[in-house]
Amino acid sequence: MVEDIRAKILRREYEFSKHVVDQSIIRNVSVAEVQEAISTRSEVIEDYPDDKYGPGCLILGFTKAGRALHLQCSYPGRPLVKIITLYDPDPELWMDFRSRKRKE
Repeated sequence: MVEDIRAKILRREYEFSKHVVDQSIIRNVSVAEVQEAISTRSEVIEDYPDDKYGPGCLILGFTKAGRALHLQCSYPGRPLVKIITLYDPDPELWMDFRSRKRKE
């Protein structure tokens, strides 16, 4: 699935939700970083087939500078992949950016 999402991103067949636009400004994430994070060493780390926004997944990707980003995207079956949210993974909540830490 990540290969199909990556291909759509590279062809610029994607859109940002209003939430992503707001969050990218607040979190100082550029469009170039979003593209880098998905187009390079990216992997699906969670799958959300029944998400309220439609089927999607959480992708971990890294920018060229090594910044880790989490991006929630729609499945690639839509004409445009929708990027629903993005954030820097919090080390207090994530192990190696890939697995959620268990709550104690």
